[in-house]
Amino acid sequence: MYNMTFEELSGDYSQERMDTVAKALEEVLTSALPQGGITVGVYEAAKSLNVDPDNVVLCVLAADEEDVKDVALQIHFTLIQAFCCENDINILKVNNTRRLAQILGGGGGGKQSGGEPLDLHCVLVTSPHSTSWKDPALSKLSRFCRESRCMDQWVPIINLPER
Repeated sequence: MYNMTFEELSGDYSQERMDTVAKALEEVLTSALPQGGITVGVYEAAKSLNVDPDNVVLCVLAADEEDVKDVALQIHFTLIQAFCCENDINILKVNNTRRLAQILGGGGGGKQSGGEPLDLHCVLVTSPHSTSWKDPALSKLSRFCRESRCMDQWVPIINLPER
């Protein structure tokens, strides 16, 4: 049983709480990156989800304002969300792909080795096979996602602040 405040029950998260969640997301992404626990791209994510959904611990969908009008991307998001919900995979949506590129690409600006831009619309975080990955930041995100689902907010939106 979870003790939730009135604000949490009504769906109003404080700015401080949202900043904590955004920081936890950044920590999870930066710690999973050197371990090879990040899959980037809608198609790559779909392949990974199809092959090994049990090791996916978090799905991050990213879209800027102009992406909302992209019907094909929204269809992909809907299918990925449905798959993640069916397989008990936590989902977050972020609204700042540029900041996500900074987190994942370091100084690379979100570019692949060939100069092509990374498809940051979907990022999966997977748990390493060799160890049971216990990350406090991941626990915070899991708790936030669980609390959001209790309020019928299945895909909470996180604002990644610029740095």
